[in-house]
Amino acid sequence: MTESEKALATFQTRVRQLLLRFQELKKENSDLYAMVEKNEQDIKSLQAKIQQDERDYQSLKMAKMIEITDSDLQGAKDRLAKLIRDVNKCIAILSNEE
Repeated sequence: MTESEKALATFQTRVRQLLLRFQELKKENSDLYAMVEKNEQDIKSLQAKIQQDERDYQSLKMAKMIEITDSDLQGAKDRLAKLIRDVNKCIAILSNEE
């Protein structure tokens, strides 16, 4: 084998190696793009879940505020009823004294 044939064979071998490496890198690149796409979809899904959870939290917070307001209203009604009873007792006592 002459020197130029050896050089050509070496060149062909190197080109094949480069082509194989190119194919490996191309596949790896494709896999990485797929992974990035999946991660982006996961991020969007998680962001949507966070937004839904925030809306649910606000709804629960509002429901709790209304619940507290209802109990305060009931407490106010109870206090008012007690005051009315006390006033009625006072009126009855004053009526009996006359």
